[in-house]
Amino acid sequence: MSSGTKATEQRDRVIVRFAGDSGDGMQLTGDRFTSATAVLGNDLVTLPDFPAEIRAPRGTLHGVSAFQIHFASHDILTPGDAPNVLVAMNPAALKTNLPLVEGGGTLIVNEDEFSDRNLDKAGYESNPLE
Repeated sequence: MSSGTKATEQRDRVIVRFAGDSGDGMQLTGDRFTSATAVLGNDLVTLPDFPAEIRAPRGTLHGVSAFQIHFASHDILTPGDAPNVLVAMNPAALKTNLPLVEGGGTLIVNEDEFSDRNLDKAGYESNPLE
């Protein structure tokens, strides 16, 4: 592969999960991604995932909100079990959602939020990205 060329992978279906603090726009992000996916003619099922606590402290495991979308060019009947892709906006979102991701799945992480304070709030002893 030459420099500048990216590997592509064709999949029969894809499950993407967006996760972050409640109030950070994960539901809006999922809604916009859903709209773009539908415009391209894909079939889809979504699963909004709100935290049980109304306003948990920022960066804590109890305040993580997520939005999952399962899409394909053929009929989709469920929101999917194991996401192929996890977009985690902070350490708490990574910690609560990583166990759901399929083996070999893709992680997209907002590294800027992995400060010592946020890692501590999420219960990490060290940075899982290192």
